[in-house]
Amino acid sequence: MAKKNRWRKYFFLTGMLAIALSVFGYLRLRDFGQTPLPLPATAMVTVAKGDGLNRVLPKLRASGMSQGWDWQWKVLALQMDMAGRIHVGDYEFKNGITPAGVLAMLASGDTVRVKYTLVEGRSFRQMRAELAALSELDDDLAGKSDADIMTLLGRKGVHPEGRFLPDTYFVPKSGKRSDLLRQAAEAMDVALAASWNGRDSGLPLKTPDEMLTLASIIEKETGKAEERPQISGVFVRRLQKGMRLETDPTVIYGIGDAYDGNIRKKDLQTVTPYNTYRMHGLPPTPIAMPGRAALEAAAHPAPGESLFFVATGDGGHVFSATYEQHRKAVKTYQLKP
Repeated sequence: MAKKNRWRKYFFLTGMLAIALSVFGYLRLRDFGQTPLPLPATAMVTVAKGDGLNRVLPKLRASGMSQGWDWQWKVLALQMDMAGRIHVGDYEFKNGITPAGVLAMLASGDTVRVKYTLVEGRSFRQMRAELAALSELDDDLAGKSDADIMTLLGRKGVHPEGRFLPDTYFVPKSGKRSDLLRQAAEAMDVALAASWNGRDSGLPLKTPDEMLTLASIIEKETGKAEERPQISGVFVRRLQKGMRLETDPTVIYGIGDAYDGNIRKKDLQTVTPYNTYRMHGLPPTPIAMPGRAALEAAAHPAPGESLFFVATGDGGHVFSATYEQHRKAVKTYQLKP
């Protein structure tokens, strides 16, 4: 009987010790997870594709996070149910962050990213200049021609103008400038396909590329969103009737670097692929980056009879159905004394 009691006492004490150790371990783990890390400065850590916690821990150590044993980090990760959910990217950890905070950031994908906004109507040349100013990103575009860049993006032989959708894009700080271009190009693929597939019937456009070109002209002709369908309607009717588009933005694009802010008589008389005063139909390529609204306007032109429009000086236009009406509008708004 005494021997049996001794065994009971032994199991009881063993159980109590196990409970005590568990509580102690839990409290130590909790304290570890919530203890601020005294980093010497902001720590930057890059998580590459395929990195798990075993690969990330040495990077955390190298950045200055020497506190705790590896098993504490791993157990804490299991406790937070984030093991295997580490996101690729660049992370910035500030002094005072806790191990739990570090793991939470890795699991949430709260990475440091470089932001770039492509504005509607930008040309590819302007886009390249803007990207050149993003010093945070690796420059893999320097010294490359436009054709080289399109080849780099897997679009060999494609003219770059108009092929990138105006929007805001983000890439990891350790990324490349071509990563932004690739995002914008893929976004334009999607937007153009959607507009083309949902277009009105009977449009004088044979391919999505022609719609992209028309959208780019619409984008450059007006800054007023409500006017885009009307501008589109004018150009569509002129194409249907075999009339020249006679749009200044295409002439300006054709002039290129020589454009000084003025279109002269000789510019309108010079035959170039982009001089829509001398050639019929659309120019061979887009002339700018059209936004979604311009794409939709090209796909859904406003009905009506207007074949002309003239700028009023306030960003808007007056639309006319006859040349006589157009001449009067030009006299009113363009030939003021």
